[in-house]
Amino acid sequence: QRQMGQRDRQACVSWLAHFDAACMGAGATGLWEQGTYWHLDTRPDELAIIAQHDSALKDAAGAIDRKLKASPYQTLVHGDAKLANFCFSEDGASVAAVDFQYIGAGCGMKDVVYLIGSCLDELACEREESALLDLYFGVLRGALTAQGTDLDLDALECDWRALYPVAWTDFHRFLKGWSPGHWKINGYSERLARQVVASLQEAAQ
Repeated sequence: QRQMGQRDRQACVSWLAHFDAACMGAGATGLWEQGTYWHLDTRPDELAIIAQHDSALKDAAGAIDRKLKASPYQTLVHGDAKLANFCFSEDGASVAAVDFQYIGAGCGMKDVVYLIGSCLDELACEREESALLDLYFGVLRGALTAQGTDLDLDALECDWRALYPVAWTDFHRFLKGWSPGHWKINGYSERLARQVVASLQEAAQ
């Protein structure tokens, strides 16, 4: 685990926002139908293991996956947007991503939560979530506006902000089956997951 500096985090989040804007609605022809390596369709073994210690999360996994797929705003996600897959300039202000083996269609929040969760501990996630999301959506709006988009940017931001905890819970679901003792499974992740699962349970009643 390496803690990113503030400039590193901002550069990576900005890169993701520009990437998502450039690929908005592009489709995944010739790429993975779903981006990321942890999406539910590819992880039946990990899902089965969750039943031993978090049956509520296991039962909600399908609804979580469907909710992310149902977003009307689909882009291409890098799929493995961790610190090791970014190359920084000497001053840390500029960055480029590498290793696109898991690129495919998806909600941009998948990359954002993976980046934040891979670099920040529990307290830092709590402290910096709001500022990092504000940065991401500010850059995304600016990039889409510069492209001359006809998308409703308020609706896009509202949809994806609501999917931030859902995307986080989706990765949390994978981790709890793959490595139940992983350092990324912390109080912040558990809180978001409980909230998402409870919301889905209430909606299903």
